Amino acid sequence: MTQTVLIGLDGATFDVLGPLIRGETEEGVVMPFLARFIDGGYSAPLRSTPNPLTPPAWTSMITGRNPGQHGLYDFIRVQDQGDEVFFTLYDFRDIKRETLWSLVSRQGKRVVSLNFPMMAPPPQINGSLVPGFTSWRHLRRNMTPATLFERIKCIKGFDPKELAWDFDRENEIGLEMEEEYLAQWISYHLPREEQWFRIAYALLTEDRPDLMAVMFDGTDKIQHQAWKYLDPKLQPEHPDPGHRRLRKLALDYFRRLDGYLERLTEAAGPEAQVFMASDHGFTVSDLVVRINGYLGELGYLKWREAPKTEAEKRRAASAFAYLDWQRTLAYCPTPSSNGIIIRVADEPGKPGIPPAEYQAFRAKLIDDLYALKDPATDKPVITRVVTREEAFPGDFMQDAPDLTLVLSDFGFVSIRNVSPAVVQRNDPVGTHHPDGIFLARGPGIESGLRGETQPIAAVASTLAYSLGLEVPEDFEAPAAAECFTEGRLMTHPVRIGAATHAVSDGVTQDETIPEEDKEKILAQLKMLGYLED
Repeated sequence: MTQTVLIGLDGATFDVLGPLIRGETEEGVVMPFLARFIDGGYSAPLRSTPNPLTPPAWTSMITGRNPGQHGLYDFIRVQDQGDEVFFTLYDFRDIKRETLWSLVSRQGKRVVSLNFPMMAPPPQINGSLVPGFTSWRHLRRNMTPATLFERIKCIKGFDPKELAWDFDRENEIGLEMEEEYLAQWISYHLPREEQWFRIAYALLTEDRPDLMAVMFDGTDKIQHQAWKYLDPKLQPEHPDPGHRRLRKLALDYFRRLDGYLERLTEAAGPEAQVFMASDHGFTVSDLVVRINGYLGELGYLKWREAPKTEAEKRRAASAFAYLDWQRTLAYCPTPSSNGIIIRVADEPGKPGIPPAEYQAFRAKLIDDLYALKDPATDKPVITRVVTREEAFPGDFMQDAPDLTLVLSDFGFVSIRNVSPAVVQRNDPVGTHHPDGIFLARGPGIESGLRGETQPIAAVASTLAYSLGLEVPEDFEAPAAAECFTEGRLMTHPVRIGAATHAVSDGVTQDETIPEEDKEKILAQLKMLGYLED
């Protein structure tokens, strides 16, 4: 019998869901099941990781640890070799702490995990795992158990090209944010989410795992690309036909998603506790902050000789073309990191600052970052500069950016070598917000309670408690006890148990991500705004 269900909704935010469940739209109630779920259960904001981003946030949710403990900070890992800097993709082998899947498995309970990022190459678990962020050509080899692909391909309507991130198909859409492009982009995610739902429904009803976990990520992608058609504050009084068409397509996605949530909840049965959570929320961004350009103006970052031809000038506008690594002391590696890396020389004569000067150098850099203002308003564009020891305490803090930036509109920075450093966007876009959602319903869960903000690491503790397990003593946040009834807590008190196990190389195969997939993943991240050329 399934005890616990986790449904992940990437980037879900009450700002969008609220009007859709309350009927505060021209279209009426778009998500009636979710409305009933919240009315009869528990809901609270869920505070994401200091940099609210997919890889570190989902990993914190399933490890119960902050990124300084689990080791993932971004899509891209930076390897500074002094004379050169290399960029590689993170994957499951970079996670330094035991996942919830492993914790549950080794205590004799069965798990199904579907579409969670950074899960390839797949770990061995007691159950089934299909990772997210994998192209359809490599799905079979990245599933566990090895027989799983043969099984799910028999599910009615199964199409691996629709299920996985089909980078070729998505990249064919084009890069211009035109109406037809957006229409194709939004429509693509409808059959894709249907694929994940069908697999989740089949494995839930056939296997009855103790923990059923599935993540739907179309919420994040559609909000990135079509925010102005979803944000209630941005809807025009008299929308033109193009706007109406794109809003309808976006709402059709949420309407269909509501049906998936209902059917999975019903299939889990009346005795199951069902949780829904997002890795972060969403909001509007209307600024472009070219942080590397600003660091260049201040002398922290150096460029080689200025380009002369038009082709060279176009190339110079890309992220690191013409950057002089020998003289660069601080830089931002990716837009999604919103981080500044300070280069410290590991020995005299190497690029970077002397170790003894680190604290003074960092303090001045922080002051200079706070001084950056929007010329249109004369207001600071960086509202917080967080040091890595404050943001990411833990054994793997040294891999974090030295500084993490929070912009006034929560947007991602730009790393292009373009001036001026701050400009207004022509059209507002969707960007990540630290506050996502945390919902729960089922026996022993409070009804109609809106709770206090929970830390994202609390999800792992809460799920462990829901499964009747002891909460590991090294989880960083306690279970969200307020979502459970007093009677439940009295008859089933929260128990603290032994620490999680050390991580070993438990993957099913040793192959790294194929080069062709790496290029497609990078192209997709650029399209979503997480990377820049």
